[in-house]
Amino acid sequence: MAKRLLLRLPALLVATALAAAWSAPAALAQPVPNPHDEPKKLPAPPKDLPRVSGDKTRNLDFLFGALKAAPDDASARHVEARIWAIWSATQSDTAALLMARAKLAMEVHNLDLALELLDAVVTLRPDYVEGWNRRATVHFLKNDYARSLEDIRQVLAREPRHFGALTGLGMIMQEYGDDKRALEAYRRALDVDPRLEKIPDLVKSLTEKVEGRDI
Repeated sequence: MAKRLLLRLPALLVATALAAAWSAPAALAQPVPNPHDEPKKLPAPPKDLPRVSGDKTRNLDFLFGALKAAPDDASARHVEARIWAIWSATQSDTAALLMARAKLAMEVHNLDLALELLDAVVTLRPDYVEGWNRRATVHFLKNDYARSLEDIRQVLAREPRHFGALTGLGMIMQEYGDDKRALEAYRRALDVDPRLEKIPDLVKSLTEKVEGRDI
């Protein structure tokens, strides 16, 4: 099943990065978090999301085009919010309620409860991209990078343009010390969303580290 999902990914770079990420936990020991590091933060939907209407696929295609053409950061944040709104929307009232409760649990740092709620979401609606992405975030915050990578794989199999999941993939690869694959993931994220916060600086520093400075 995993191979069939990977074959559906249209972007070769995403497939390469995912294959590498999937094998990373088997090849590397789980990183030990440094208590002096800054708190980790993955891209997340803003608190107030716009209403969703119309055809989801057509709207996303239009919005991703607008995201690449955004003239400034403020415009990009506006488009990102509309994309997050579509990803977050679900026709299941039960899934929506579980997601809301998981969000509240995360806000009070009750990650175990959030994980239980999100387990129920992905079981109930395995086609719901944001359920997988939110659970990947919880696993990441719990420093369970292997399970976070597994959920990121599920996200990108369904939405290869998910800049949040791509950014998370890059951050996990950095935690494993694999700067090359982190750079690949960040570059793919920027290809989707050129105005992602902080990612251009990470790409610049990793490019110098992995590929060297231009002479």
